[in-house]
Amino acid sequence: MKKHILAASVAALAVAAGAARADDDTKINHVLLISIDGMHALDFINCASNSTCPNLAGLTAKGVNYLEASTSKPSDSFPGLMAIVSGGSPRTVGAYYDVAYDRVLAPPQNTTGNGVAGGVCNPNTPNGTTTEYEEGIDLDQSQLNGGAAAGQDGGIASIDATKLPRDPFNGCRPVYPWNFVRTNTIFGVIHQAGGYTAWSDKHPSYSSVAGPGNGSNLDDYYSPEINSKPVPLPVTLPDGTACSPLPDGVTSDYTGGFKNIQCYDTLKVNAILNQIHGKRHDGSKPAPVPAIFGMNFQAVSIGQKLITKSASGGYTDNAGTPSSLLSNEIQFVDASIGKMVAELKKTGDYHSTLIVITAKHGQSPVDTSRYQGVGIPAGSPITTSPATILANCLPFSESPNNPNGIGPTEDDVSLLWLDQTQQGCATAAAVSTLESASPTSANVAGVGQIFSGPGIAQMFNAPGLPKNGGDPRTPDIIVTPNIGVTYSGSSKKHAEHGGFSHDDTNVMMLLSNPNLRPATITSPVQTAQVAPTILRALGLNPHALQAVQQEGTQALPGVAFDSRD
Repeated sequence: MKKHILAASVAALAVAAGAARADDDTKINHVLLISIDGMHALDFINCASNSTCPNLAGLTAKGVNYLEASTSKPSDSFPGLMAIVSGGSPRTVGAYYDVAYDRVLAPPQNTTGNGVAGGVCNPNTPNGTTTEYEEGIDLDQSQLNGGAAAGQDGGIASIDATKLPRDPFNGCRPVYPWNFVRTNTIFGVIHQAGGYTAWSDKHPSYSSVAGPGNGSNLDDYYSPEINSKPVPLPVTLPDGTACSPLPDGVTSDYTGGFKNIQCYDTLKVNAILNQIHGKRHDGSKPAPVPAIFGMNFQAVSIGQKLITKSASGGYTDNAGTPSSLLSNEIQFVDASIGKMVAELKKTGDYHSTLIVITAKHGQSPVDTSRYQGVGIPAGSPITTSPATILANCLPFSESPNNPNGIGPTEDDVSLLWLDQTQQGCATAAAVSTLESASPTSANVAGVGQIFSGPGIAQMFNAPGLPKNGGDPRTPDIIVTPNIGVTYSGSSKKHAEHGGFSHDDTNVMMLLSNPNLRPATITSPVQTAQVAPTILRALGLNPHALQAVQQEGTQALPGVAFDSRD
């Protein structure tokens, strides 16, 4: 951060109305934002009660803990992350899923690494294409640095512009991640106020947090590609395990091993430790301690859902008792956060840092025994998915009929964009087809609830083309399946996220600073409320966020940052 530009305006931190205020000399100069992907409030309750996560539990002694925090819907990583940093839902941000559809944008110039076909961009008219903002837009998704030039460890430099969707109303230019999102973020607001900004995540595409602009709202972005081919890493885990060679051997990617994912996450942990000490993420040169910085952890999410040939994660009962492997992932994350707190104390920045811990998404089902995939386990009554039932009604880039495509947007939710020029593919007819093909008496697709028409428009902008008053990114139909049902078809997992269920959307949320008095908030809150809260903590106006203006997103209750709260 440019020296003390924000510090001069930051007010003392205090707790909710009527509580004693923190020392007037205490200023919040830094916010450390952490997403423990998949971490339910229930996971936090359980680990804090049995001493599995002593560092996280210790932060609650000077923290505000929210028990009813909900993520975005859909609860995918992309909209989940954007909610946290923008204060908005897909209604305003326009991000529904890593892989989604836009009725206006044109295909990329070249086919993405995951199969979104390259094609023609027809200027000044709606084109329509599947949009991919994950590893498939890397220069080389098999490389940890995403294929960036020698000496570069990834980030924005790893993005292949020829694999990005294009805007036919802007000269068919590629749409970079930070311009795909429609609203600004805390990183942009803080950067423009003179603050130094940093973030670490799992794909180069998650530089979307810089949006909009030219990507420069992020001063330091680090994104080792999680889905790259695993290589030995020069890091050591908190339990002393070395990561060269990788403890799980060579798996398909870093998500394929319970220890390998910890090695991967430790790359980002070490980046945070370097930043706490006033260095770039790689420690290569001095830099300001960021005003806003943080990372996501993948370890808990993998511990919740991974099945290997010799081991299985997940839970042992409906009360969320973790398996030993999941418990180990939680302990790893806890120890890593403990290292961050210890370093903040060493540098003298602990009292001036607000620590915010939440999650982009939950994971479903918590009761692992209720998992049902398409044909998994053997004898599963789930034999198909909504997208397969409606395959002839979907754009070819989204349809299961496309043998080389990326596939439909389905996990434990199904997002369906229709090609309504096809016979029998109007929304009402498509819904009737779903209901006929998967009735309650023989629910072969595990359909729980079908949203369409006003049911969609209640949550999001109405679907359609802009010339007709519609939103080109809103699905025509959303199907939320019964609890435990997922459409991934993978035999290597027994949980997923993306849906609207409690297990998908309820996550931990904790705000901690040594000057806070402990409190537990039971009223419902949303992860989108993190963004305006962070700006308020740094003495900036939450209404500088466009999504806050448009959706009326409030700062989190239970904390106050100045005399007006």
